[in-house]
Amino acid sequence: MPLSISLTVNGDRHDLSLEDARPTLLDVLRDRIGLTGTKKGCDRGQCGACTVLVDGRRTNSCLTLAASIDGAEITTIEGLSRGGNLHPLQEAFIACDGFQCGYCTPGQIMSALGLIAEGDAGSDPERIREGMSGNLCRCAAYPGITQAVLEARERIAEFERTNP
Repeated sequence: MPLSISLTVNGDRHDLSLEDARPTLLDVLRDRIGLTGTKKGCDRGQCGACTVLVDGRRTNSCLTLAASIDGAEITTIEGLSRGGNLHPLQEAFIACDGFQCGYCTPGQIMSALGLIAEGDAGSDPERIREGMSGNLCRCAAYPGITQAVLEARERIAEFERTNP
């Protein structure tokens, strides 16, 4: 039975007709809306490559049925830069070589953004590593990722204020 849902993705409303309740948020983002920055990794919620923010909370989009979040606000990696300016986390990942192959990078950045918003990205690298433990990097760029989170967390509020 077809379902009609509405999602606000990166500030743009999308009214969607789904063939049934089975499509995941990941598949809707990639195949229906055309935002391919969010990656399909393990498709089991174990690697974190598909991490997006749903109503500001870190979410594995491969485990989330799109129909279950009707009306939600979604932020993907494509929604971070503004007016041609990279988000501080994107800049920090580049500066700290936190992406290596880059496949896990969108999920890592989105998870880091959620971690910072949750207030769990203090100055303790071990706490950041624990908070990011749901995101796997097969290239072992963890030291760069941790450093990027440390460097970016202080600049995010200024970015949000100057790039509405």
